[in-house]
Amino acid sequence: MDDRKLAVLRAIVSDYVATQEPVGSKMLVERHQLGVSSATVRNDMAALEDEGYIAQPHTSAGRIPTDKGYRLFVDRLEQIKPLSLPERRAIAEFLGSAVDLDDVVSRTVRLLAQLTHQVAMVQYPSLSRATVRHIEILALTPRRLLAVVIVSNGRVEQRVIEVGADVSDDLLGDIRARVNQLALGQRVDDAARAVGALAGSFGVDDRQTVQDVVTCVLEALAERAEDRVAVAGAANVTRFGHDFDSQIRPMLQALEEQVVLLHLLGEAETTSALTVRIGAENARAELSSASVVATPYGDGTDTVATLGVLGPTRMDYPNTIAAVGAVARYVTRILSGD
Repeated sequence: MDDRKLAVLRAIVSDYVATQEPVGSKMLVERHQLGVSSATVRNDMAALEDEGYIAQPHTSAGRIPTDKGYRLFVDRLEQIKPLSLPERRAIAEFLGSAVDLDDVVSRTVRLLAQLTHQVAMVQYPSLSRATVRHIEILALTPRRLLAVVIVSNGRVEQRVIEVGADVSDDLLGDIRARVNQLALGQRVDDAARAVGALAGSFGVDDRQTVQDVVTCVLEALAERAEDRVAVAGAANVTRFGHDFDSQIRPMLQALEEQVVLLHLLGEAETTSALTVRIGAENARAELSSASVVATPYGDGTDTVATLGVLGPTRMDYPNTIAAVGAVARYVTRILSGD
């Protein structure tokens, strides 16, 4: 496609996103500095329609972008306008004050919905891809211990351990050192296997105490039911009733199914890059009028989960892409401890 027709397509997308009204050639000439006559614009629009990038919703109307037109628009975005400094500061302050991983996810999904005015989705990080950062074992009383397990996806697990005999400071320090030697930097499942055999390396008198500690640490490392997605802003779907027509109800029903949400976010996780799926590119029929913008987030060294938004194909793609990407970067910083 030559630059002039691409400029016309960009102008049509911009106007239709802003006004929700089909766009005519006269409107394009008046609103955009295209540098050509109305007749030339009409010819370019006719060519774009023939090629399937725009369509006429009804007789005597202007033109609207098709899924193919939106796809070309997104693929040929020259630059993404960065968020303003006040917006970036607000995001950093809001997410930075989270107290734990659940709070990070909750704040992230609400922030995404607010920034984009779309349905926001954030997948909970999976322990299976996380590594162990630190395991702390502290004495609350001589026979009551506290195990704290910190993993790279931001999760902190705590367990209270009741043991049958007093634990000396030397034994406690020895257990702590050996547990961390085996687990530090290891994938969670690898760390669990290594720590599981630890009791056998201690003397007979200490093995039961060590086994009690190991059992508690293994419980903290165990994979929980984490294939779930937090959602916020579902009510935003109703703001775009015209875009979704009769699909609002089935769309809302689809958004209640965790497996659907995981599938929507799955492509970004697979490609390890921000992805945009438009209209019919979504496999489910009830989402054929929607677009999904999703991207992975991580712990600074690895991808741990994905986040994104769902909205109408008539979406402000540049701003939505910028917001999703920015939020993912901030969440990654938080989980990596930066």
